[in-house]
Amino acid sequence: ESRAANASNKEINIQWYIPSLAKPSNDTETKVLLLYAYNTKPVKISNIKIFSSMSVFSGHLWIPLARIISLRKELSNLKQQVEKLMQSFESLSAASEPTSFLEQSKTLEIMPSKKSKMNVAKVHLDEKTEEMAKRCLSEVKALLSVVPALSLPLTEIPFDVTLQSIASLEDMFDPANGCIITEESLFNWIISLLH
Repeated sequence: ESRAANASNKEINIQWYIPSLAKPSNDTETKVLLLYAYNTKPVKISNIKIFSSMSVFSGHLWIPLARIISLRKELSNLKQQVEKLMQSFESLSAASEPTSFLEQSKTLEIMPSKKSKMNVAKVHLDEKTEEMAKRCLSEVKALLSVVPALSLPLTEIPFDVTLQSIASLEDMFDPANGCIITEESLFNWIISLLH
């Protein structure tokens, strides 16, 4: 049983196709094809010929390559800013707790698991980072919305900002690769845009 045939939870799978010739006519700018598939309930496919499900959806969107490259750069900057906020928060909390040398060495031993927990911990954004996030997410919304002209800029962030969620968005808009998104609040926001 391959992973492609099973999804134990809700997930969205993103793939990019950069065509050499197959480009929509009457367009002068270079566009790439975003292919997506998602499931809203766990799925197990044993025979593709007889498979039918009310919880599996797929589709595609033509998106200007220049806007994807620009957005990815902004998402990369946002991720760096979130990492800085997390590091300053960690150093503040570490400074407030005096530790002995023995306790410090124990902390170093458990660092990897602590780090993975920090990746999914909600980050409290400062004003500058929040504005940066709203700009990036407004562009994501504009690119994924069925009617981009009606896509208004966001006034609030529609999901919990974690380092993992921002990294997932950065991966999502990397035309050289695909990605799988499983974080619930980010997943829900993205599929709300694709409907």
